[in-house]
Amino acid sequence: MSSLQVFSLRLGPGQELLGALKDFVDQNRLQAPFIITCVGSVTKATLRLANATATNTDEVLQLSGRYEIVSLVGTLNPEAHLHICLSDAEGVTVGGHVLGGLEVFTTAELVLGEAGGLAFSREMDQRTGFPELVVTQRTTE
Repeated sequence: MSSLQVFSLRLGPGQELLGALKDFVDQNRLQAPFIITCVGSVTKATLRLANATATNTDEVLQLSGRYEIVSLVGTLNPEAHLHICLSDAEGVTVGGHVLGGLEVFTTAELVLGEAGGLAFSREMDQRTGFPELVVTQRTTE
């Protein structure tokens, strides 16, 4: 059981979403932050697709154009692990692991949560070949 602290953040045109989130987490010294919800739009995105493995990360999709953010979920500390779903002008969706390059088109309205009393870290998991989430109890608030 942990407490919940809620933050809101709005990013404007041209801002890079992933970098802005990392800065926000650092500035607010958040230890167990996660995305509650996000709506907005982007003009660029770099995503890793589902086929990627630790030894083959070539499955990267570079998007350019106008896309609505349909969903954004994940944890933000110490490294962001975010998945996004984007929709184009015809309503066709694409999604994947956020690598960066999420350039805001008009806005990105985010609600973030922090799980009080917890701390997120990442450790290499030999089974997956990726650094995976480790959740621990904080010793001090």
